[in-house]
Amino acid sequence: MTVLVEDDPSIRKLVEYALSSNSIPVVSFASGEDAFASLPDKVDLFLLDIMLPGMDGIEILHRIRKDEKLRNTPVIMLTAKDSEYDIAKGLDEGADDYISKPFGILELISRVKAAIRRSGISYEREKNENLESAGIKLDLSSHKLFIDGKEVVLTSKEFALLEYFMTHKGVALSRDKLLTEVWGYSYVGETRTVDVHVRHLREKLGECGKAIETVKGLGYRFDGE
Repeated sequence: MTVLVEDDPSIRKLVEYALSSNSIPVVSFASGEDAFASLPDKVDLFLLDIMLPGMDGIEILHRIRKDEKLRNTPVIMLTAKDSEYDIAKGLDEGADDYISKPFGILELISRVKAAIRRSGISYEREKNENLESAGIKLDLSSHKLFIDGKEVVLTSKEFALLEYFMTHKGVALSRDKLLTEVWGYSYVGETRTVDVHVRHLREKLGECGKAIETVKGLGYRFDGE
C-alpha cells in the first residue's frame, strides 16, 4: 500500500486517481498526524509533500527512518520546483527520491513503480548468498550490513546501491547507469540523488567507504579487495 501525505486536495485526488488507475493501492492523508494515526499494516511506499501543516514532510521522513518497522520503506518526496534546500534536506534525511512540482503523471507513476519494484531487489537472490569484500559483508538473506563483524544500519536504497556496487566490482558505473539499475528509471542530467546516497553510504562504511571510488566525469567504481 502506498501512503500519500498531501494537504492540497486537488493534488491529492489527482495522485490517488493516477495510482489507483495503474493498479497501485493507495491511501491518502492531509497531514502527517492523520497518517501516523491510521497507517495500514503494510506500507510499500511513502509519497510525502514537504510543505504540510503541523508535521512537515521532513519531520515525517525523520520519524519513518527512526521507526524499526518502517525505516526501510521507500520514501519519495514531493517538492516545490527548484527548491534546492528542500531537495537537499530530504535526501540528507534519507529520502530515496524526489519529484519536483509540477510533475507529469507518467513520471510520477514511473518513479512510484520503480521505487516499489526496487525496494525488494535483494530478496530475489538465493537466501544463503552473501557478498564480502574490503571488510564489508552484505547478508542478503537478512538484508543486513556488517563491517568487520559489526552491524551497520542502512536504508533499503543504500543497501541496494551497495549491493549493486559489490556485484559490479571494478566496473566504472555512470550516474545514469546507477539511476537506471538501482532506482529503476533513467533521468538524464539528474545526479543529486545518486551523489547524496553515495556520500551517506561512504559515511556509514567508515574507512571501508574508500572502496567506493569517484570516477571523474562519469560516476563511481567499487574497488574493494
